Amino acid sequence: MGEMMSVVQENILTRRTIYKFTEKEVPESIVNQALMAASKAPCHKHTHPWRFYILGQESRKGLIPLISKLAKLKSMKLVSRDVDKDVERAIKKITQPPILIAITSKKSPEDKFREKEDYAASVCALHNMVLSFWDNDIGSQWSSGSITSDSETYRVLSINQQDEEIIGFLKAGYPESVPNVKKPSFEEQTVYLN
Repeated sequence: MGEMMSVVQENILTRRTIYKFTEKEVPESIVNQALMAASKAPCHKHTHPWRFYILGQESRKGLIPLISKLAKLKSMKLVSRDVDKDVERAIKKITQPPILIAITSKKSPEDKFREKEDYAASVCALHNMVLSFWDNDIGSQWSSGSITSDSETYRVLSINQQDEEIIGFLKAGYPESVPNVKKPSFEEQTVYLN
């Protein structure tokens, strides 16, 4: 018989990226718990460089023209694609998830090493959030792409592009289904040095 796993280990080992969510609302207490978990992430020099922007329906609607434009450009580069369907699918990706959060990390243009450490800390905070959600049966997907670097996104969300970098959007909600994904073994990715 296998050895017993702690809840933490099970949570880490079973988490999967979720692409489709039910319409069931996520309780505010679960969102707050995930935000608290994120705020406890390790960060060098205690800079706490992350910010979480929780997008309501109005903020999401403000992004639709940009999403449509970017999806159309991407679709037109691909052969034999239905541009209208691609645009509709892209819009659903921001309107359908019960929770949509833009995650930023503080910029330090004068200190690239600090900026790199702060980015790593922000990703740790994001992952704490993902694991907290998963522990409460909430799935999520971290996505990045052209929307995260477009200055129109910053304008619509009132994020200062000089001070913060959007490192991605986190979509979250109760999973419609959980994919079965084969991950490489740790042996394949570990090198033991003498």
